[in-house]
Amino acid sequence: MFFMKNDSKKIPYAIDLAASLFAMALLLGFMYATETVLIPLLFSILIAISLYPLARLFERIRLGKATAAILSVIVAIAVLYFIGWFIVHQSIIIGKDATAITNKVMSVLDRAQRWVETTFNVQRNTMMDQLRDQGNKMLSNAGAMASATFGSIGNILAGTVLVPLFSFFLLYYRDFFREFFFKAFKSTPQSKVHETLNKIYTVVQSYLLGLVTVMGIVAILNTIGLMIMGIDYAWFFGTLASLLMLLPYIGIAIGSILPALFALAVKDSAWYAVGVIAWFQVVQFLEGNIITPNIVGSKVSINPLMAIIAILLGGMLFGLPGLILALPLTATIKVIFDAIPSMQAFGFLIGEPEKEHLKINATQELLIKWGIVRKPKMEKKVKIDIEIDNDEPAPTTTVRYKEIHEAENNPYENLPQQDVPKKNRDNN
Repeated sequence: MFFMKNDSKKIPYAIDLAASLFAMALLLGFMYATETVLIPLLFSILIAISLYPLARLFERIRLGKATAAILSVIVAIAVLYFIGWFIVHQSIIIGKDATAITNKVMSVLDRAQRWVETTFNVQRNTMMDQLRDQGNKMLSNAGAMASATFGSIGNILAGTVLVPLFSFFLLYYRDFFREFFFKAFKSTPQSKVHETLNKIYTVVQSYLLGLVTVMGIVAILNTIGLMIMGIDYAWFFGTLASLLMLLPYIGIAIGSILPALFALAVKDSAWYAVGVIAWFQVVQFLEGNIITPNIVGSKVSINPLMAIIAILLGGMLFGLPGLILALPLTATIKVIFDAIPSMQAFGFLIGEPEKEHLKINATQELLIKWGIVRKPKMEKKVKIDIEIDNDEPAPTTTVRYKEIHEAENNPYENLPQQDVPKKNRDNN
C-alpha cells in the first residue's frame, strides 16, 4: 500500500507517476517470487476479513480476543469441511452406478464414432491410431504430470495448515497491524489512512459476503432446472456449479459440462444435455445482470473489461489461485489508487463508467466538460409576441335629474330659508 502527498510543486507529475508504476512493478515481481507463502497469506486475509463480524460477535459476549479468533477459524473450517464432505459423499454415491454410466458413455462414444465415420469418411482404425498416439504422448509426459500433481498436493497440504494459522493471527493481531500502517505512513494524514483501511475492509467484505449469497441463489436455480429436466443428483451438480463461481465469468459455464455429460450418458436423448447447458447459460445471464448487481451493488465497482484483464493476469501469475484472487485484489488496488493522487486516474480506469459516459452524445459533453470545445450558442432568435386582450367595457356614469316646472309645486316652499339651496332662493 502506498500513500503519497499531492506535492506537485516539488515533484513533477511525470516523475511521481513513473515512481508509482515502478514500485508497482517491483511489487508484482516480489509477489511472483514469493508465491508459495503469498498465496496462503492472501487467502488468509480474505478469510479473516469475512470472519471479522463473527469474531466481534464472540467478543461482545465477553470471550477473550484469542478465544474469539480461534472459534471463528473453527467455524470456517467446519463449513469448508461440510462442503468437501458433501462433494466427496455425492461423488461416491454416483460412483456406485459407474458401471451403468460407463456402458452408456461407451455407447454414446460408439455412436459418435459411427457419425464421424459416415459424415467425414474417416475410418475407425484411423481414429483409433490417432487416439493411441495421443495416449502415448500423455504417457511420455506422465513423469512431469506426476511431479506437478504431487507438487500441487504439497501446496494444498501446506495451505490447509498455513491458512487457518494465518487467519487466526490476522484476527488476533488486527489492531497491531492497523497501528503498523499508521506508523508506516506518518507523512499522510492519519484520518486518510484510517479511512482507506476501512474502505478496503468494506469492499472486500462486500465482495465475499455477496459472493456467498449469490452462490447460494445460483445453486438453488441450477438445482431447480435440473430437477425439472429429471436429472439425477440435481443438488450435487447444482451446488458444484455454484461453487465454481469462484472462477468469475467462466465458473458456471464450466460447471455445466459435468451435468451435461451425465445427462448425455443416462438419458435417451441428447436434447437433455443441450437443455442443461442452455439452462445454466440462462442462470449465468441472470447472475451477471440481475443477481450480482443488486446484491453486491456498487461497493465493488470494477468494469467488466478490467475484471477480465485482471483474471487473465491473475491466472498468468498464480494459476488457479490467481483466478480466484483476481477480483478482490483488483478491488483493493482500486481503493489504494483512489487514495494516491498520482494514481487516481488508474483507479478511475478500473472503476465502472458513469451514466454520462454511455450516452449517445457523450463525446460532445466530455469535450465541453474539459474545455476542449465551447458550448454551442443558439443560432436562431426566438420571438415572443405578447398581446393584451382587455374586453372589459369602459366604466359609465349615469346622471339622473328631475326638471321642475313652474306649474308644479315648489319642493322648498315649506323649508326654512337657510335650508333652501342658493340657486332656488330667488324663485321663492
